[in-house]
Amino acid sequence: MDVVSTRSGARRIPALQAVLEGIAGDGGLFVPVEFPRLDSGALLRDHRAGYAHVATAVLDAFFDVGRSTLHPLVSAAYAGFGDDAVAPLRALGDGTRVMELFHGPTLAFKDMALQILPRLFRVALEKFDRKDDALILTATSGDTGKAALEGFRNVPRTAVYVFYPEDGVAEMQRLQMATQRGGNVGVCAVKGNFDDAQAGVKRLFADRAFAAEAGRAGKFLSSANSINIGRLVPQIAYYCNAYAKLVDDGVVRYGDGVNFAVPTGNFGNILAAHYAKAMGLPVARLICASNSNNVLTDFFNQGRYDARRTFHKTMSPSMDILASSNLERLLHEICGRDHDVVRGWMRALSEKGVFDIPAAAREKLSGEFYADFCDEGETAAAIRRTYETDGYLIDPHTAVGVRVHQKYRERTGDDAPTVVASTANPYKFTPDVLASLTGETEDDAFEAAAKLAEYTGGAVPECIAELKRLPVLHDRVAEKDRLDEAARNFLLKIS
Repeated sequence: MDVVSTRSGARRIPALQAVLEGIAGDGGLFVPVEFPRLDSGALLRDHRAGYAHVATAVLDAFFDVGRSTLHPLVSAAYAGFGDDAVAPLRALGDGTRVMELFHGPTLAFKDMALQILPRLFRVALEKFDRKDDALILTATSGDTGKAALEGFRNVPRTAVYVFYPEDGVAEMQRLQMATQRGGNVGVCAVKGNFDDAQAGVKRLFADRAFAAEAGRAGKFLSSANSINIGRLVPQIAYYCNAYAKLVDDGVVRYGDGVNFAVPTGNFGNILAAHYAKAMGLPVARLICASNSNNVLTDFFNQGRYDARRTFHKTMSPSMDILASSNLERLLHEICGRDHDVVRGWMRALSEKGVFDIPAAAREKLSGEFYADFCDEGETAAAIRRTYETDGYLIDPHTAVGVRVHQKYRERTGDDAPTVVASTANPYKFTPDVLASLTGETEDDAFEAAAKLAEYTGGAVPECIAELKRLPVLHDRVAEKDRLDEAARNFLLKIS
């Protein structure tokens, strides 16, 4: 499978090589030259054999490695997950299924790809005979950071440096990063929001002087964000697996459409569902669920992407994003893969903070996507209602997906089978989940965890409880326009 940049089709490279490069040299994102097609019979057989078989098949369609190489890597990646199904479906009383994507080591859906990505890196380094090692720079709104740090921890020939918004992540998320062990990892808080951190990392990738410094130290730059196609492709697998599960359970016959409701920030998770549809998975509607940072809602409903708006800090911090990087890949599809058009839209967004798409493109999107948002009150109510009605505890991000799906069903009357992507364990956001359930305010995240466990009769996950005992190893803070200094210090440390 070859890929090209969204901003220029002149250079085709193997998708596995794009894993190493992370982002294209022109600033664009790598996209498939064409989409592989799913084999329905093979998908059902793979599903019955286990999740690793589904993921192996999806990866094999994109990366020229071979199943005999991929399957052991994928099996090892998911071996430590807390549920044998890896991404199990749980039925709610209204017939909605919740797809639990948080059974990995960091309790967030980012593990679904970031337990695989380091293994792909190792294969790619050997296949392309790279003599230099990877320096992975990543911006995170909360969960990607810890998942990348854990996934790449002590992986030979790699180092990872994570930037996160100082006051823009939950306390458990912050501690997961600040206490991260490993000789090849680093963390830096940014005085700003996620968009500032993401913009700073993109500037580092465009900084030729920094790239040259890294090169002299035997390092090349790459990314573990969902801008990396190696992050995106593994996420396609869980949509395929969920559909096959519904077929096996008799909920649908193969070919019937299924809706997916996805809490959305940087647009990578829902884009993976779109890619699954492009490969032939019978997806009906993709429900793009936003919190109060509803830039995507306005884009899909009005055809204008306008990031010039108030940034809201919410109880679903991983979605507190105004510059959704992966949308560029969707734009590339809807404009007929016209690189000049995409480049113009991205230039307008960078220079003016806004761009418009033509009415025909918006109409094309409306047939596949439904977009809406919910505020903090609705999010809290969804957490409470889901627990009281179904005895099922969800985190604030999943609550956004649940509530927006409810609104979709109320407004459209569409009662097609729907799967809501559940992106994180609720114990990562204990003060907000506790307050949503009981109305009690408890600012100490660990006290809130204990009270939440007592209220629900559950147990605090050990990887959360241990954060209280672990020493803080990373306490660097940088101004949003000084990320280069922090990255250079890390480069010196690992050189």
